[in-house]
Formats: sequence, structure tokens, C-alpha cells
Amino acid sequence: MITVRLVTPSDDLSAIVSEINLATWDDDNELAVHDAESLSAYLACQDTLFLTCHEVESGKSTFLGMASSRIEIKPYEKSRWLYVAEVHVCADQRRKGAGRAMMNRLFEIARERGCEEVWLGTEVDNIPARALYQSLAPDEVAEVIGYSYEIVCGSNTRREP
Repeated sequence: MITVRLVTPSDDLSAIVSEINLATWDDDNELAVHDAESLSAYLACQDTLFLTCHEVESGKSTFLGMASSRIEIKPYEKSRWLYVAEVHVCADQRRKGAGRAMMNRLFEIARERGCEEVWLGTEVDNIPARALYQSLAPDEVAEVIGYSYEIVCGSNTRREP
């Protein structure tokens, strides 16, 4: 049976981080090493959500993945929406339904918290993620070009091209 938990600041964050750092990841995940202090700071931010996913079989729990997201409000019409930042399934645990289970839990939380929509993006070449998200019957699939900018700490400027 697959279970998805909403992590709270009162959970054993060190144990959760240990599971994450000991899991099998690959290049599709682009994962940094996690630490309890950072996870605690993330959870302290208003309207952030962090999920873990496990398979429980015969009393044994296997870590399958995690997801992070946050609830946003638009600066007009008080429209609330859920932005899904990351959905990660362990490389050796894929095709068990963990990604779908986490997304369905996020949809459920979005409904419970009055969100009007859920938004996420993925890389064009991430075929497994795109297949998952397409299978969830989206209302729209938009072609989006993303930009990111690295900010140099301790400086008033960003790194110039």
C-alpha cells in the first residue's frame, strides 16, 4: 500500500532527511543533499507543503519519494493556487504509482485549502514526468520557456553573462 504524508515541523526531520539522502537518485532528479535545518526553515514558511511517499508492505516501510509545493495568492481577485515545485521519485522505485499518489494528495490539499488551480512545470526532455502529468488529465498544457538567474551572494549584482 502506498501512503503519502504531509510533513510538519514537529515530525522527526532528521529521520526524513536521512531517508532522502540515503535514497537512490539519478540525473533526472537533480537533487541536492538535504539537511534537517533547511527542511525546518522551509516548513516554517507560510503555505509551504512537503510530502513524503512510502510503500508499506508486511510492516516494512520503503521510501519512494517526496514533493514540495506552496500555496500562492494572486495580487487580484484573491485567487489562490498551488504551485508544485518538485516531485521526486527514487530512481529504483519508479512505476509503482508514487508520483501519481503524491500529485493526487496535492490536488486534495489544494481543494481543502480553497485553491482554484494547480500549476507545475517540467523540462521538455523529462519524458517520464510529462507522461505522468499528461495522464492526470490537465486542463491545459502550455508551452513555457523558463529562465533562471543565479544571484551572487554578498553582492549587489548578479553574475553577468
